[in-house]
Amino acid sequence: MEHLLNQRVKSIEISGIRKFFNMVAHVEDLISLTIGQPDFPTPEHVKLAGITAIDADFTSYTHNAGTLELRKAACEFVAKKYGLNYQPESEVIVTVGASEAIDITFRTILTEGTEVLLPGPIYPGYEPIIRMMGGVPIHVDIRKNQFRFTLDMIKPYITEKTRCIVLPYPSNPTGVSLTRSELEEIAGYLMDKDIFVVADEIYSELTYKGFHTSIASFLKEKTIIINGLSKSHSMTGWRIGLLFAPEAIAKHILKVHQYNVSCANSIAQKAAYEALTAGMDDGVAMKKDYEARRDYVYQRLQTMGFDVVKPDGAFYFFVPIPASIPLNSFDFALKLVHEAKVAVVPGSAFSEYGEGYFRLSFACSMDILAMGLDRIEHFLEKSRKPR
Repeated sequence: MEHLLNQRVKSIEISGIRKFFNMVAHVEDLISLTIGQPDFPTPEHVKLAGITAIDADFTSYTHNAGTLELRKAACEFVAKKYGLNYQPESEVIVTVGASEAIDITFRTILTEGTEVLLPGPIYPGYEPIIRMMGGVPIHVDIRKNQFRFTLDMIKPYITEKTRCIVLPYPSNPTGVSLTRSELEEIAGYLMDKDIFVVADEIYSELTYKGFHTSIASFLKEKTIIINGLSKSHSMTGWRIGLLFAPEAIAKHILKVHQYNVSCANSIAQKAAYEALTAGMDDGVAMKKDYEARRDYVYQRLQTMGFDVVKPDGAFYFFVPIPASIPLNSFDFALKLVHEAKVAVVPGSAFSEYGEGYFRLSFACSMDILAMGLDRIEHFLEKSRKPR
């Protein structure tokens, strides 16, 4: 019966990140620097809020968009952190993680043949949904621009079919963000164009250089913000995402969300409320640790001879494979697993423009990072020796 399945679904692949992780997970004594999973536990008071919700039998459906108290808290959070003004009754939707927010956004705004501009390299979670909707992903090579998806990169690719530009910043896999002036330039150019901006700001609380600026500050009426608590509060498994958009857009996205999941998990919503109120600054201490790890990894990679771009945020390095190792990114990563017992993500998982690189996640303890980098350094030393 497989021949009767949707051909668009059959043509997409499982995420290259997960595919590689699953392939090597059985290897003993493996140090994994692969998945973007914070190594901090969810804050105790947030967990307690979830437990309290269960004890209070808060286990029924909520409003499709999420409880009003949580939506109010979400709007107050982005107002305080980023100076954004959204109405809790009509301009925010609580989703099942940022992934669902991306899905329902594309399903609402894309039609057959419309084009979506994506920076390359990029997180692999956008392209499959675009293709399933009949949209056309257009990757823009940003490797020679220090991984910055700026206006001069975008302009040559704008056509009458362009429906949307995806701005993921800080970026997965590069950790590179965009400055206030760069965002203002993009917003100014798009002001009179019928083009949406999908701003994936899930790493907004993990910005190391100054403060995060949302493009919605300058272009609210055309911007759909994707955010959530997975990275900021180490709540990946709670699956709480947040989507912000003007009412004229949000009311239609809400319909897709309703038929997709009805509502986000009620217990997780109570925990999320605690995170966004009493835990508003829970991520500060985590970010301080991540920044120390980033600086350590950067110093180690430079010492090994890697020419890397220092990330502005998130918890990834996107590292060029040495020219002395003539392997594609997948084979390089596989060789690193078998010979050094270290797992990284092949750059090819992040579009064709990730080929020749690997992603290293520093969302793990300093001790694990040190051991992993020691093994990589030893691997490189061995590979450079004449045979």
